Amino acid sequence: MSEQFEPKIVAFVCNWCTYAGADLAGTSRTKYATNVSIIRFPCTGRIDFMLLMKAFENGADGIIVSGCHPNDCHYTSGNFHARRRWIVFRSLLDFMGFDTDRITFSWVSAAEGTKWAGLVNETTEKIREKGAFTDFKKLDYSTFEKINNDAITE
Repeated sequence: MSEQFEPKIVAFVCNWCTYAGADLAGTSRTKYATNVSIIRFPCTGRIDFMLLMKAFENGADGIIVSGCHPNDCHYTSGNFHARRRWIVFRSLLDFMGFDTDRITFSWVSAAEGTKWAGLVNETTEKIREKGAFTDFKKLDYSTFEKINNDAITE
């Protein structure tokens, strides 16, 4: 009998909300998949979306980007900035034929440990069904880098 595929998921999270929510899930002993490696940022507005592509390049099968709920950002508008950038980035990925279902964008507050656990479980199951992600080898990063650099200077 063959082993079930276990995806590698990287989560880019806000320090103030989602990271605290993940911590709450852990201290509450909420059961959820252990497939996620968390990378903490001061704010989702600080996430360079090239990091997502680098995560895929380094073997991630799926990604979670999560931060404070709208109008609840500790840096006033960082989550709105992240959402705007995500919309542009997602349309670029769609245009290039990238499977955007491998990236989950969500809001999780510090008090939502159960929501974090559910998000991790849902994402893990979705990526498990999709299987390992090997298409990153076919991507041309120079296009992403140019568009990302243009977005940063705006």
